[in-house]
This record gives sequence, C-alpha cells and structure tokens, in this order.
Amino acid sequence: MTAADGQPSAAGSLRDARLSAEDQAALLSAQSQCVLSFHDPAGWPRAVVLSYIYVRERFWLTAVSGRPHVEGLRADPRVTVVVSNLGTAISGRQMLAQRGTATLHTDRPTLDWFFPCFAQRHEPQTPESFARHLDTPNRVVIEVAPVGRPTSHDSRRLSGDGRGGPGGS
Repeated sequence: MTAADGQPSAAGSLRDARLSAEDQAALLSAQSQCVLSFHDPAGWPRAVVLSYIYVRERFWLTAVSGRPHVEGLRADPRVTVVVSNLGTAISGRQMLAQRGTATLHTDRPTLDWFFPCFAQRHEPQTPESFARHLDTPNRVVIEVAPVGRPTSHDSRRLSGDGRGGPGGS
C-alpha cells in the first residue's frame, strides 16, 4: 500500500521487519554462503555464489584471478553481499544485503591468516588439508568492507510470518 505521496503507508511499511543486530550476527554466523553481486568489466551487473567468513566486521571470500568476479572487482570495487538463512536452522525467512567496497589481497600475511580461518569454518574435519588446497598460484582473497547500513528482512517479525497466515507479531 502506498500513501498519496507514493511512500509506503504505515500498513505497508516493512521497517519493523528488519533484522536486529543480534539476529544479523546469528545469520552471518549460521550461513556459510553468500551472493556477491558485482559489475563485470563491461559494466553489466553480475552475481556469483561464494563461501565466506565474516571476520572483523568484514566479509572475506576467495577466488582465482581471471574469474569474471575477480576481474570485475579490479575494474569496479563496488559490490553487494547478500546472505539468506536458506539451508540453515534459523526459522522464518531472513536476509541481509550489505553494500561494500572490495579489496583484492594477494600478500602473504593476509593469505596466511585467511586460509586457516576459512578452512576451519568450511572444512572443520580437515582444515589443514583444505588450507593447503586453497594456497595456489593466482589465488586472491576478497575483503568486502561495508558501506552504509545493511538492508535486512526478518519474516518472523511480521504477522503470519509475512505470508498472511496465523501467528507472528
């Protein structure tokens, strides 16, 4: 619903459906994959699903030079990272979209802390082996520093879980 001025009316507002800071942290901890949206070198919007870790209030991902997303980031570092609760044990429908600026790292100190941390999160049974597997020529670590506030949604905060059913707020 919109008011006469074209703005969402109170009944149509989703302001109350934002994730709390605690729920944002829980979502980022529970999920292991995100969608990284970027511009390719020709300026077209593109996206790729990647595994991530969230450390020091930044998203950290990895890829190999030459991939479209890496080359797109070289041309334009503006990105959006989107995380949903799909596939996690979190109830309802939750999502977070964070705009950011990507920095590509190839320096040894970054690789040396990143690979073990990433491997522990994504292959906890054999992290050392996975870290060695990642440490290849042309490997890039992508750091996404947030810009502005995230956009988020938490259907549990809406009546009937946001689908008009019974229950909810």
